[in-house]
Amino acid sequence: MDFQVSDEMTSMLAMVNEFMDREVIPLENEMLFGDPDTLAKGVAAAQEKVRQMGLWAPNHPVEFGGLGLSMVDHGLFAEAVGRSPLGMTVFGTQAPDAGNIEILHQFGTDEQRERWLRPLVEGEIRSCFSMTEPETAGSNPTLLATTAVVDGNDYVINGQKWFTSSADGAAFAIVMAVTDPEAPPHQRASMIIVPTDTPGFHLVRNVSVMGHAGSGHASHAEVIYQSCRVPRTNLLGPEGSGFLIAQERLGPGRIHHCMRWLGIAGRAFDMMCERANQRVIDGDGATLADRQVIQHWAAELDAEIRGARLQVLHAAWMIDQHGAKVARDEISAIKFEVANTMLRAVDTAIQVHGALGVTDDTVLSYWYRHERAARIYDGADEVHKTSLGRRILRRYAPGS
Repeated sequence: MDFQVSDEMTSMLAMVNEFMDREVIPLENEMLFGDPDTLAKGVAAAQEKVRQMGLWAPNHPVEFGGLGLSMVDHGLFAEAVGRSPLGMTVFGTQAPDAGNIEILHQFGTDEQRERWLRPLVEGEIRSCFSMTEPETAGSNPTLLATTAVVDGNDYVINGQKWFTSSADGAAFAIVMAVTDPEAPPHQRASMIIVPTDTPGFHLVRNVSVMGHAGSGHASHAEVIYQSCRVPRTNLLGPEGSGFLIAQERLGPGRIHHCMRWLGIAGRAFDMMCERANQRVIDGDGATLADRQVIQHWAAELDAEIRGARLQVLHAAWMIDQHGAKVARDEISAIKFEVANTMLRAVDTAIQVHGALGVTDDTVLSYWYRHERAARIYDGADEVHKTSLGRRILRRYAPGS
């Protein structure tokens, strides 16, 4: 196993990190305090510079305008841009578009790819992913209540979704709905492309999360599908393959999230250490960095972040070499391990910053609000631990 980073990737990461420091992180002040229109203009200007640098959409397919990075290389990239909440958007790799691009590329027809995938990769449109429902367990997609009933050459979709991320301003949704309620549980649902201007697609509200409703990419919408009619040609992949496609989407997506979380953890760690050295705590000039408890926090977090990073790179390598199905143990492990590492890093950095840490004068409180959900979405910690633990113990069972 070789994690040696190529010269080309090393140069790309240097460019990305320099651009993040110079162009992207300064936009955070506008994000926290400024006018949304001014922020949008700043992000658009930064995106244009990324295009000029030839770094737009690095993880997406080459034939559709991306750079086609491997999972390991994209993981390294995601860590670099993850240092800012705006990084993924500026480089055209934000969720849920990234996951939708992957499944459109893998399962879409030629017509679907030209109509939806190409403009999505190019950043001309946005998309949303509509699976989670308020009345069914989000960790078990086999329990979905939303239905898509065949009527002639159309599907008629009815149901309620929420946490349809980025629905506000999206051109289309990929909705997961039951197409055959009599089929085995994992073959009941399908994924269907639904343009958001279709009659019967109703964006009810952007759900308020930790006191913030959000908009655009940062939104999590409640959506009602009310006799929403779309052509059967909008089916993504074979009918009944929704669960399979969801797993194909979520596996690599967890690598993206985990490396982004490591970018957050790394920057929070940097901010913690810088604050510890700056904060004078007595008349003799001693700083927080002189206190043993802070030294222990720094050592423990550094070791934990290093270990989490190697776990994620190993999982990414496994996906590159053998596919997401073979790497499912590694994917489950990093999902709960890295989410908790990131949250500990943010929480510790806030503690070292003291009163400043809970204000919006730094990005730390933003992360504290927005990233707590990391332990819930794409499978709650407990679901991944149960699934992984069950598979591990089965290998030790008599006769296995």
